[in-house]
Amino acid sequence: MTAPVSGSTSPDPLPRLAPGTRAWFEMVGRVVCDTAGSVGLPADLDLSMVERYSDGAPLPDGPEHLVQGIRIDVVAGRASFRVGVGAHETADVTVVVTADGARRLNGLVVGDPAHAATREALLRSGELRVEGDPSPLAAVLAGAHDPIVHRTLPAAAR
Repeated sequence: MTAPVSGSTSPDPLPRLAPGTRAWFEMVGRVVCDTAGSVGLPADLDLSMVERYSDGAPLPDGPEHLVQGIRIDVVAGRASFRVGVGAHETADVTVVVTADGARRLNGLVVGDPAHAATREALLRSGELRVEGDPSPLAAVLAGAHDPIVHRTLPAAAR
């Protein structure tokens, strides 16, 4: 489904995807890896990150042991990804979020004051937990967030 980007008068040439689907996680992985390439991570950076839904369902078209989530591996400054994670898989950075919390965050661009407020509320409530230090990927995650939002199907259209 192609939907106009908020504030745009022309249709977005890239389809918007329903969050939590395999196609959506693949898009997220591509955006994160592309952003990592353009940011230019240090060549000596080795870091792994897992983000999964705490209430994630098994991926319908993947191995039974993998649930909704994504793993990002940075080896020698180069990022790669895998769609689907183990229900208890960890990494250097492990992010666990409810599916609803992820959908709320992925509906808000970073510049929207509601984004920071929503993130803080999710952290306070325990719907979002971050273990480890994500700061080596801060520029990548910040740079990837809004493009992901613009490729995510809005709640009203789901």
